[in-house]
Amino acid sequence: MGVRVASPRLTPRGGFAVPHPLYSPVRCLGRSLLAPVLLVGLVAPWPAAAQASRAGSSPAGSSSAEASPTQASPGQASGQPLQPGGQAGPGASPALPLKGGLTSSDLALLNRLCLQAARADQVPSLQQLRLRLLAVKPAPQPLEVVLANAEALVNCRAPDDALNVLNRYGPAPGRERRLWLLAQWRAADAGLHHRRAAEALLRLAEGRLASLDGLALTLLVRRDGSRVSRPALDVLADHLVALGEDQQAAAALLAARQEGQQGAERLQRAAALLVSLPLQERNQLLETALDQAAAAGAWGLAAELLRDQRALLLAAGAKADRPSERFLRLSRRIDNAYGEWQLGRQPAPSQPLGSQPGGRQDAKGLARQQQLDQQLRSPRQSGGHAASQP
Repeated sequence: MGVRVASPRLTPRGGFAVPHPLYSPVRCLGRSLLAPVLLVGLVAPWPAAAQASRAGSSPAGSSSAEASPTQASPGQASGQPLQPGGQAGPGASPALPLKGGLTSSDLALLNRLCLQAARADQVPSLQQLRLRLLAVKPAPQPLEVVLANAEALVNCRAPDDALNVLNRYGPAPGRERRLWLLAQWRAADAGLHHRRAAEALLRLAEGRLASLDGLALTLLVRRDGSRVSRPALDVLADHLVALGEDQQAAAALLAARQEGQQGAERLQRAAALLVSLPLQERNQLLETALDQAAAAGAWGLAAELLRDQRALLLAAGAKADRPSERFLRLSRRIDNAYGEWQLGRQPAPSQPLGSQPGGRQDAKGLARQQQLDQQLRSPRQSGGHAASQP
């Protein structure tokens, strides 16, 4: 699986929530930002990509359909690494013999061998299996065979070959096209072809980006069988960020209803991406996110948002007294002594160290800062409880 691009953030951590902003401006903003995406060419056709749907996967028409993972669960493969020549290691349960697999036309068997070889990092075995998979089912083949072939190639660490195999088939509208596009996303994502992956997801959306919020894409299946999944809408935003399309990524994040902690996180990310947006509008996005975080009781996220808001205002040369005061109140409420200490160590440009967020310097504020310095100092600092080093 390709390495994911981290979400941009204004500051490391921060804040709290209060006002009750309207959602209409946010949704309108998302639609207006999205228009260039659909006109500029992210929906232009590309050659097929890869990701075969395994037997038993979610139906194509389901809103929670998942792309096939890069790793199989323990029930799908023995999990024992192949030794050179296809033999299992000492004490291991018998593994499938690689030699017999290279003459087999059974895609399920070849897929399991690919998973075993990949887990054992047996590069020569992966190369032999890849060559067999490219030749075993020449075109034309039914869609199910093409998808299974592409799935095995992705598991054999050959996502580009999986894309080529998918190119052999032209899917019909409806279920076939949906399965084929999921396979295309899977192979493009595994090969770090971000534009192809983004285009596959945009075609799946069919002009309704909000529909991607209900499509869960499996990113990983752990050895215990548990899955790591994310909504396709957030995955699309990741691909667009990797392409440098920050405005379009923000538009995607704003396309769905912004509710709860997930909605607050998307608004936070959109505010960080929309650097060209006027200060008032970016600030409003953060206010909306704060409202959603508070409603969900996500106080850690609220602290992050207040720090983001304070950093945004200070960077623009505006007063940040209000988010500073709210952050201070929240830090005391949730016992965030470190956040409170940080705020005291980084006053506004016109404020001396130890002053109150509103600009009032008093003995109480200085005493509190000294108390936090004492509480949070390193145990190895002078006066700390750790034993002195010789």
